[in-house]
Amino acid sequence: MGPSKEKGRLVFTSVLMIEKALTSADVEFVTTLHGDEPVSFHVLLQPRGEQADRLLRAIDDVALGELDEAVREGETPEGEAALSTGRRALEVSLAALRASGSDAEGQLVDDHPLDALKTMVEEVDADEVIVLTDPHYVEEFFHRDWASRARHKVGVPVLKLFSHSKA
Repeated sequence: MGPSKEKGRLVFTSVLMIEKALTSADVEFVTTLHGDEPVSFHVLLQPRGEQADRLLRAIDDVALGELDEAVREGETPEGEAALSTGRRALEVSLAALRASGSDAEGQLVDDHPLDALKTMVEEVDADEVIVLTDPHYVEEFFHRDWASRARHKVGVPVLKLFSHSKA
C-alpha cells in the first residue's frame, strides 16, 4: 500500500476514528505525526450513547479514586440531541483539520462502528487508522476498546492515541 501521490507529492491517508470533537491539541498532534508529509484525513465520529458514556466515566472515576467526580457526573444529550451534538462535533473537527492545512472529510457512525471503519479503510485505501479517545480504563482492561477490536478487523496499522484534553 503506502502513501498515494497527489500533485506530485506523497499524501498519507489516515482514517481517524473519534468519539467527540477534536481539541486544538488533538489536531496539532495528529497533523504532525508524519512530519511535513501531507495527510488526508477521513474522520469517523461515533458519539457514545448517553448511558454507556456516563457509566464508563463513573467507573473510570471510581477506578482512579475520584469518587467526587463520579458523584458529580452531569447530564449528556441523548436521542436527536446527541445526533445534533455529534454533527456539530464532526463539523468542528473537520474545520480544524482543514485549517491546519490537511484535507479532511468525514461522517457520523451510529451502529456497527468497526464495520464502518473497515469499509472506510477499503474505500479510501487508507495507510493507517488512528483511534483517538479519552482513556476508558475498564474497556482497556478487557481489551474491548475500539483500537483493540479494530486490529482484528482492518488490514492496516492501528495507532491508538488518547485525547490531550477534555473538549
